[in-house]
Formats: sequence, C-alpha cells, structure tokens
Amino acid sequence: MSALPPLNSIRAFEASARHLNFRLAAAELGVTQGAVAQHVRGLEARLGQALFERLPRGLRLTEAGRRFHSPLRRAFRLIEEAVDDLSGHRQITISVTPSFASKWLVPRLNDFIRKNPEIAVQVDARERLADFRTDGVDIAVRQSRGPIGDGFNAKLLFSNEFIPVCNPSLGDQISVPNDLMRFTLLTDSHGLWPLFLERVEVAGRARTMSFSQTSLAIDAAVSGQGVALANAALVASELASGELVQPLKETLFDDLVFFVVAPLKPRQPELVSLMRDWLLSQA
Repeated sequence: MSALPPLNSIRAFEASARHLNFRLAAAELGVTQGAVAQHVRGLEARLGQALFERLPRGLRLTEAGRRFHSPLRRAFRLIEEAVDDLSGHRQITISVTPSFASKWLVPRLNDFIRKNPEIAVQVDARERLADFRTDGVDIAVRQSRGPIGDGFNAKLLFSNEFIPVCNPSLGDQISVPNDLMRFTLLTDSHGLWPLFLERVEVAGRARTMSFSQTSLAIDAAVSGQGVALANAALVASELASGELVQPLKETLFDDLVFFVVAPLKPRQPELVSLMRDWLLSQA
C-alpha cells in the first residue's frame, strides 16, 4: 500500500474544496493563504492530477477534484463524529441562504442556544444548495416552488407574502400605488416588482436598483435608498423596530415558499428533529 499524502495537504484541499477559495480555507485552518495554496499544489503533484481550476475569483473543482473530495468529506465527518461522541460534544449544522441567515435565523438563534446549551450550532450560509452527503449539513432551509424531491423530509416554514417596505421618511410620501413610481424600486434575484406593479395596476417604467441578495435590498431600504419588495417574515424585526414601514396595504403572494429540509434518514435524527421543531415554532 502506498504511503498516504501528508494530512495537512489533505486538510488544505478539503477546506478549499468546500469554500472554493484558498483565502477562506486558510482562515478556517488558521494558516496563510500561501500555505494552503502550496499544500494543494504539492498534493496535485503527488497525485499527478489537477484538482482545481484556478479562476479570477475563486476555484472550481475538476472532475478528479470532485471524485477526490466526496469521500474525503465523509471521512472527515466520521472523524468529527467520533471526537464528538467521545467528548460528549454535540453539534448540528444548518444550511441557509445569507439573506435568511441575517434577517431571520440569526436574530432568533439565541433562543435555541439558551434552550439547548449543550448543542453547538454551525450556520452554513451560502447561496448554493447544500449536499447532505458531502457538505456535512444536517438540516437546511430552502425556497422552492415545487416538491423538494424524493429522499427528503420537507416541512413548510412559511409562505411567501411580499410587501413593499421603505424608510419612514419615504413612507410618509406614499399613500397610493402610483406613488411608487416616484421612487427607486429595490430589486433582488427574485425580481417580483413587475408582478406586484401589475397586480396593483401601476403602469410605466420605474427606476430600479438591483441586488444579488435580498438582505442587501432590505438594508438599502432601511437607509432610505428606495422601496423594497420583501418577504414579510424577513422584515418583521425592522417593521417592529420602526426602521421600516409598510406604506401600502397591498401585498403579493408568490408560490416560492420556505421549507425546512432534511434527509429521510439523517445522521443525527434527534438533533434534526429538535432543530426542525424549533424552526417551526419560531415561524
């Protein structure tokens, strides 16, 4: 049997493959970005295979890299679980989008930790869908317009009621839907403003400012840059604090809804059930 590559090289590759970024992998491992890149280059030389495509902004796994990463991730998870079992430490990893994390989950998460102090929570906030088999994720919150698919347990968290929101200084100037055309409409990747304007019978070409994440559009609305069309649940805190107001009573219901998703046979059924029940109770 041939000697295994150095463990540091394997750890550097595995972290880089999860983040698709040497800088983020270095931050996780507590080393320099150059050290991570050097470890990966050494591993590629040893294996005689390119594991990554180096892109201007980040990395992309090659086919060989994908084949290599999947069993490595499972192996590291087994090691982590063995350590947790021996130490009595329990951890659950939840995958959510960055906007859901910042606007809904994080403000409430202390309640879960207060009720379950023995459980560590790891929040994996990325736009791409988590792979339960390779990413070490136990449970996820995702938006979908249709069935989640076979092999998963999906529970409705809340429906998508979209409402117009803005800074109170702008809200005083909006009393009917046509008033919206005097302000910048802040859009996100869902792009639902045209549907809302059609529903309230407002015609014309509006000024827009687009953001890749819902949370950025909400933050822009808080700072008075325009009017956002946001999921009511994601702006509940800002409405309660008075940072945002809902200037119009009209709403838009869309079939893009939030689900709590977990495998039918999770690795940690007790923790998954506990987290799922808590999420549903918060909604």
